[in-house]
Amino acid sequence: MALDTVKHAQENPDAAQPYKELGLKDDEYASIKEILGRRPTSSELAMYSVMWSEHCSYKSSKIHLKQFGEKAVMSDALLVGIGENAGVVDVGQGYAVTFKIESHNHPSYIEPYQGAATGVGGIVRDILTMGARPIAVMDPLRFGNPENPDTRRVLPGIVSGIGGYGNCLGLPNIGGEIVFDDTYQGNPLVNALCVGVMKHADIKLATAHGAGNLVVLFGAKTGGDGIGGVSVLASETFSDSKPTKRPAVQVGDPFAEKVLIECSLEIFKEDLVVGIQDLGGAGLSCATSELASAGSGGMDIRLETVPLRDPSLSPEEILMSESQERMCAIIEPSKLKRFMQICKKWDVTATVIGEVTTGTRLNITFNGELIVDVPPRTVAHDGPVYNRPIAKPKYLESLKPVSVPLPSTPDEIKAAVLKLMAAPNLADKSWVTNQYDRYVQGNTVLSQPEDSGVIRIDTNTNLGVAISTDANARWSYLNPYEGAKLALLESCRNIATNGAKPLAVTNCLNFGSPEDPEVMWQFSETVRGLADACLELGLPVTGGNVSFYNQTGTVAILPTPVIGVLGVVDDVTKRTPMGIKPNQDIYIIGNVDDNFSGSEWAHINGKQIGDRSPVADLDMEQRLVKLLLEGQPLFEAAHDISNGGFAASISEMVMRTNVGATITLEGNVAAELLAETPGRVVVAINESNTNAITALAGKYQIPVRRVGSTGGNSLTINGGAISIDELREANTGVLEALFG
Repeated sequence: MALDTVKHAQENPDAAQPYKELGLKDDEYASIKEILGRRPTSSELAMYSVMWSEHCSYKSSKIHLKQFGEKAVMSDALLVGIGENAGVVDVGQGYAVTFKIESHNHPSYIEPYQGAATGVGGIVRDILTMGARPIAVMDPLRFGNPENPDTRRVLPGIVSGIGGYGNCLGLPNIGGEIVFDDTYQGNPLVNALCVGVMKHADIKLATAHGAGNLVVLFGAKTGGDGIGGVSVLASETFSDSKPTKRPAVQVGDPFAEKVLIECSLEIFKEDLVVGIQDLGGAGLSCATSELASAGSGGMDIRLETVPLRDPSLSPEEILMSESQERMCAIIEPSKLKRFMQICKKWDVTATVIGEVTTGTRLNITFNGELIVDVPPRTVAHDGPVYNRPIAKPKYLESLKPVSVPLPSTPDEIKAAVLKLMAAPNLADKSWVTNQYDRYVQGNTVLSQPEDSGVIRIDTNTNLGVAISTDANARWSYLNPYEGAKLALLESCRNIATNGAKPLAVTNCLNFGSPEDPEVMWQFSETVRGLADACLELGLPVTGGNVSFYNQTGTVAILPTPVIGVLGVVDDVTKRTPMGIKPNQDIYIIGNVDDNFSGSEWAHINGKQIGDRSPVADLDMEQRLVKLLLEGQPLFEAAHDISNGGFAASISEMVMRTNVGATITLEGNVAAELLAETPGRVVVAINESNTNAITALAGKYQIPVRRVGSTGGNSLTINGGAISIDELREANTGVLEALFG
């Protein structure tokens, strides 16, 4: 096939082009022609198609996401905000921390191992490009029915991919979630978070400044894997009734990425780059257009110089390939020699593929022929923006209150606790987490199954950070505005429970098709709720990810906004764990109500979802965080009450250290035991601190009550005794039996 050059496009304006097959609409194709004043070349069409995809352009979500800017918090801690590869915050002592969460949902369904592995690799490179050393990863996961054969196909591969890639990189996996719900059947959610650390002066940005500076591609060679990749795959709904675009999923090489990380960090240490961008979604199309768009001039690229694993690749395929472990750097000519020396030392392929110009265009040639001549901003940032129709879902009109058994006798309480703790959503996750290295690098302080992951940053001062990710999709289904707030508050509560002060927020917003007005209502309400809550709490949103089209046919996933919160721990040696010890008193902080909507107890009793989510009490939650931080010296153990209610929290505390507890609940015993009312924490203290915890609760006007004591080898609740062995037998082995 003859090369489609700019000259050829001008001379053949009516040539048919497969823009629809590439995911572009009629009006989008018309816009491209208007921008260029001619039809695009096939290479330009390839670039626009991947960069204007939903995954890359955020064309359906931009109009709502701007709330994060309009309601932005003026935070002294925020060093780099939304718009870069990842946000950066000041954590004190001259350190900056960058963190971000992204999705790799559809690729992980098609190729579970590689989809999940390259999801980890991609988010790690986002952190690396900010100038930081990646120090930990997390993985919030959602799957369909655990009894479904396809879940048994998908889950083991995804878990293996996350573990295999992260372990080879030498990064501890310090937290995450596994949740099962039928709506994720055919659409598992694989969200990956990475956190990195650097000094303030080491921050790097994705920009191409300085005419005459060189564009250098380094890392793995470009191959045919991932052509179109996540950029196209994540921009269309799976369908049972028509063929679905399924481009090749990227293939990861964690050893190549590990070398690339060390090579890049040495390059950063010697201050050899002006700007840097990783090659993830949309590959070279993204890296070149975004670097040029964020810079002060244009860029010339010689595409034939790109190192290839497959020499048969066409220019269009080279531009669309999402092959992994690649970076693009802008380098001053005087620093090129040293840059190349470091790459050679690490055996990393590095090639000059172009230079920054004084012009305003991104020009790409192939063997001397001009095949791309575009304004880079039109590719990278000025794509289509849709104000999609919004409609309140009809299902909200037919919601019904839950009707669940309410245990009261000792035998009923015992049976309820054992049934709850054997449910897949609450069962022990060690079959999964044991496949992850949680302690590599030696700085992991807390990890699964603790409330948050805690990592030491400085070994001399013991400065550290805590990270938690949370989402209750059932509450978001009932009320997406409140659901987003509640997910944020739970994440804040989780890190405060371990002794960290909440500092900044990232998010991964997973939804069905944006072309469904009811899904767009869920999304718009979620963004509004999160923006409002962050503003009131004084927490900046540093960045995130939107994942649409998570549905098969007409069945959309539950709206699932995964909210990550990062907090600072001044001294990680003083963190509060969840495990109890003998001869301690157990207290519940916070009030309970009798709403079982969205609870696990309702789910395992008929898969009921209920009719109303809780309403977030932001003022009370802020006081609770302050109470937890001030009271940290009093707490011997602490654990958030969330999924599974108090029954799950106290069971997990007992099993964590094999120390029993005797509990007496009063009032509405079933609600105290099984309701998931937010804003509650279980703490264990020494008896000598009774007056202190009472005074602290009074100071912050939050109820606190003693409910029992620790010791023995059983969990006894209102006379219903469960030996720790019996409890553990119900709770462990569930996932291994399903998936092992």
